[in-house]
Amino acid sequence: MTHTNSEILELFEGALAQIQTPEEPELLYAPIIYSMSGGGKRLRPVLLLITAEAFGGDVEATMPAALAVEIFHNFTLLHDDIMDNAAVRRGKPSVFAKWGGNVALLSGDAMLITAYKHLARVAPAVLPRVMTIFSDMALEVCEGQQYDMDFESLDRVSVEEYLLMIERKTSALLSGSAMIGATMAGASDDDIRKVYRFATELGLAFQLQDDVLDSYGDEALGKKIGGDILEGKQTFLMVQAMNRATDAEREVLRNTHRDAALSDAEKIARVKALYDKLEVRRIAEQQIELRFERALSTLDTLSIEGSRTASLREFARNLMGRKK
Repeated sequence: MTHTNSEILELFEGALAQIQTPEEPELLYAPIIYSMSGGGKRLRPVLLLITAEAFGGDVEATMPAALAVEIFHNFTLLHDDIMDNAAVRRGKPSVFAKWGGNVALLSGDAMLITAYKHLARVAPAVLPRVMTIFSDMALEVCEGQQYDMDFESLDRVSVEEYLLMIERKTSALLSGSAMIGATMAGASDDDIRKVYRFATELGLAFQLQDDVLDSYGDEALGKKIGGDILEGKQTFLMVQAMNRATDAEREVLRNTHRDAALSDAEKIARVKALYDKLEVRRIAEQQIELRFERALSTLDTLSIEGSRTASLREFARNLMGRKK
């Protein structure tokens, strides 16, 4: 029996709800419960389960790995918020803001350990391979975060450096999840490599689209516009603009977010005017389309029947907000 993507999500939410988290010590475990019940799209565990089922795997048998991936993802968010001094996560106070850095740090550590405890429930025959993929994925996420922090002190970042950073920080969790799902279902090494490429390209498209939406999205959709500009954040738009701008324009891009004489709206408008002049939105949208099409075309090369990739295609389209 195969499941729809919505059914997969429901099965995962049910399994997540059944996890028994200790109540004491309260300051260790209450933040974990708070974090895990805070919503989220469950993209990574759903992709893992969908991929496993596409290759004939069993959802129930794959569930421990899916739980491990989601708990690990939420662990990274706790630590990210400490590093970013972030007060809000998913529309409510972050664990860091609510309990402080020390609590967020230790609760995050406990979540990482818990993720590995769930991973240890994977069938012994595939556990060594799954453990290696999971650990490599986890290290890549750390590498991506470090690159991202390194970029804060650099005046200019190359496009190649930026793409490598988001491949580690954003795509690695998606590609690792897909690889684990395929591995647990007994897919061939060739197919595992291909689902890795599918998820990597999809993750790149997703992050690039997020970069564009931060500056050009619709606030009616619930996303505050211009946050990356106000933070002086290195995004694909900023990286492209810095590489295409004149020296004078680079000074504007580099310093506008620090200009106390400007309102937030004026800062955003000034930087976006340069983005428009330098056509970086168009370049970003071309990259998004390229990565998305690469992801979908990779599915055509898998050894399984085309009908078995339908859920993966639907996942990709939904992730990117596309109807077809």
